[in-house]
Amino acid sequence: MTQSAPTSAVEGDDARLESLTAWLESLAPRFGLAARSLRPASVDASSRRYFRLDYDGGTLIAMDAPPAAEDSRPFVRIAALMQSAGINVPEVLVSDLAQGFLLLTDLGDTTYLRALNDGNAAELFGAAIDTLIRWQRCTVEGVLPPYDEALLRRELSLFPDWFIARHLQRKLTVAQSAVLDQMFTCIVAANLAQPKVFVHRDYMPRNLMVSKPNPGVLDFQDAVVGPIAYDVVSLFRDAFVSWDDERVLEWTRLYFDRARAAGLAVPADFQEFWRDFEWMGVQRHLKVLGIFARIRYRDGKPHYLEDAPRFIGYVRAAAQRYRELAPLARLFDELELA
Repeated sequence: MTQSAPTSAVEGDDARLESLTAWLESLAPRFGLAARSLRPASVDASSRRYFRLDYDGGTLIAMDAPPAAEDSRPFVRIAALMQSAGINVPEVLVSDLAQGFLLLTDLGDTTYLRALNDGNAAELFGAAIDTLIRWQRCTVEGVLPPYDEALLRRELSLFPDWFIARHLQRKLTVAQSAVLDQMFTCIVAANLAQPKVFVHRDYMPRNLMVSKPNPGVLDFQDAVVGPIAYDVVSLFRDAFVSWDDERVLEWTRLYFDRARAAGLAVPADFQEFWRDFEWMGVQRHLKVLGIFARIRYRDGKPHYLEDAPRFIGYVRAAAQRYRELAPLARLFDELELA
């Protein structure tokens, strides 16, 4: 539920849509639903679909998450967890997990990605920082899955498996594979050394809504407990919009100052946190390159890969700033990634 799609009737033979409509019609007396007003609400990189429909008090969102492809239980559980932390997320009004249908409150259709400009960026990001810190302060070990070494490495493996092998159609040499494995070991070690907090895992402008209270937060179902810098990277080193280094540094410093004031376990020295931010970014950027390639070749959604140059640029910039990451920059040269 991330970016608004055209509002129009859904066409074609769609058995799940028929079932969803029938489910909503069964709820119509309880909520005053106009089930036949169903129309696309957003696009998503996963198998989930979101529809908007009318009811007596305005609009609601119906989520279609095929159980064979999507487990909706984490969405329901984490929505409740975030609500208890004072985060503005969609309320789950009704769920039918066997069918994969959820009825949610509607946070509107204005994403941060759509709304952000030079004039309002400071205000919107300030609100996003405060919400992120509120979420992180509620961290309890054992409540969410750990962002552990196995998961970090599994994500990194998407880069050679999908971006290099499938997209670039390149086979790494033995030496190149060794370099990449060495880089992965260094990156993961740096990531795991960070303090652990609740991690949204995709806390970016496309998943934040301009709403009251601001922001509304979406796509939280993959939340984990992991490195404190991860969501900060997601916010400022975005998949779909880039900011100059000076502004990213300024906003990261703002997060750092507010996080320290809130008692979060950030390092005493901002430069140490900035290094954590950059190394965490390299892990995320490599992962996203692999994910975008997988979405194209496995799921038939090619447009995400159009943003690959943005992530290549992010990785190159960080790799050139740290001596330990220089081999990664050389590998990008050898693969002609620019």
